[in-house]
Amino acid sequence: MSAEGYNFAYLDEGTKRMIRRALLKAVAVPGHQVPFGSREMPLPYGWGTGGIQVTASVVGPEDVLKVIDQGADDTTNAVSIRRFFARVAPGLRTTERTAEATIIQTRHRIPETPLREGQVMVYQVPQPEPLYRLEPRRAETKRLHALADYGLMQVKLYEDIARHGRVGSSYDHPVMVGGRYLMAPSPIPSFDNPKMHMSPALQLFGAGRERRLYAVPPYTEVRSLDFDDHPFEPLRAKGHCALCGADHTYLDEMVTDDRGGRLFVCSDTDYCGERQAERAA
Repeated sequence: MSAEGYNFAYLDEGTKRMIRRALLKAVAVPGHQVPFGSREMPLPYGWGTGGIQVTASVVGPEDVLKVIDQGADDTTNAVSIRRFFARVAPGLRTTERTAEATIIQTRHRIPETPLREGQVMVYQVPQPEPLYRLEPRRAETKRLHALADYGLMQVKLYEDIARHGRVGSSYDHPVMVGGRYLMAPSPIPSFDNPKMHMSPALQLFGAGRERRLYAVPPYTEVRSLDFDDHPFEPLRAKGHCALCGADHTYLDEMVTDDRGGRLFVCSDTDYCGERQAERAA
């Protein structure tokens, strides 16, 4: 028991076993959505309850936890979740360094620092069904996944080409996992989609409100959906980071004054800080 009377990492052991069994199914069938009994958490839906439950089920006292929100370690969501686990998981160490972490819980970003074997990425997912906006009926989307019938999404991509001249959403662009299942990569920027392909880290996805889990095992093929004659193009702001000078990272635009002044900075605060330290050395 933790110091505050909760079981380690808040969830009871029965719930953890239930979630781990669902995760094993998800890892065995990459990209397939597995239902699970989502529990009430001390955070409202939409604040990462699915990701928190996944993290609580796989974390141990020997782990090192990093939590990021839009790539940053100091935003409200990241700080709140990090403090939550520090209170209910005695002995668990937290960090802001990607290289030191064994478990990384993320909302809407994949770190710029390459992941390694043995690390676990836990994604907070608001809507796990990639076909939801095209076919809202759950029973019908399950049938389409069973038949690998993704014509609706192909038509949607064709309409994007007709309207915009290219394939590629700015975020949450659907991917094919292992050449079989269409999967929502969570609302990460399309810039991060290529990082999922053949990643050495285990990637786990949790949607608490929708009660769905899915996973991508290490070294699994993950391809962004596109056409042969219109390949997928990740989107990135043109420019470089005003703090570290990086011209290959995902950038956030910041307003600097009331006259409309703007600058770009790296979304990943840890990676940007490391580059600044290297330049100063």
